[in-house]
Amino acid sequence: LAGCRSRCRWVNKAAMAQPCSQAPRLACDLVGEAATAALAARLAAGARPGDVLALRGDLGVGKSSFARAYIGALERPAGLDADEDIPSPTFTLVQTYDRLPAPVWHFDLYRLEYPEEVYELGIEEALAEGISLIEWPDRLGRLLPAGRLDLALAFGADPDRRSATLRGGAAWRTRLSCLDGAAPLSERRDAG
Repeated sequence: LAGCRSRCRWVNKAAMAQPCSQAPRLACDLVGEAATAALAARLAAGARPGDVLALRGDLGVGKSSFARAYIGALERPAGLDADEDIPSPTFTLVQTYDRLPAPVWHFDLYRLEYPEEVYELGIEEALAEGISLIEWPDRLGRLLPAGRLDLALAFGADPDRRSATLRGGAAWRTRLSCLDGAAPLSERRDAG
């Protein structure tokens, strides 16, 4: 991931004990797609069964690219093809991947009309046993899990720039502390 640049910093750090909706956010400036991939890899390094990442942002901002990098950074079980394709689930609405520490369920809910339709996609199994990456999470309404990590991507000042804002409950804030004030991801020895 040489050449990627990003910096992360806490915004409103004084609110660390507040509920998720008022919690501080970790803001990351990303320069180039490699920086987005490096952020995804850093988050994937701490992945746990039951994790839910709600990926927010406009069309074309990089939600699927982030998900592809996150999935690609996770360990594959022995014997799994290393060249596995990781397509966007725009039309299938969900794709699953055998990964460690748990199967990954990548949902793209853009075309979902009603939140309850998500049950037909296997959301209950995903939340119970897997890691869920959910694009267009607002389509879930009240069904969106409270213990999630919200990751919002936004366009930057030029075409190569993105900003990422991460916000989660207390458990996520502890897990994200390794990104606070970190050197650009390309300069860290463990960047990938």
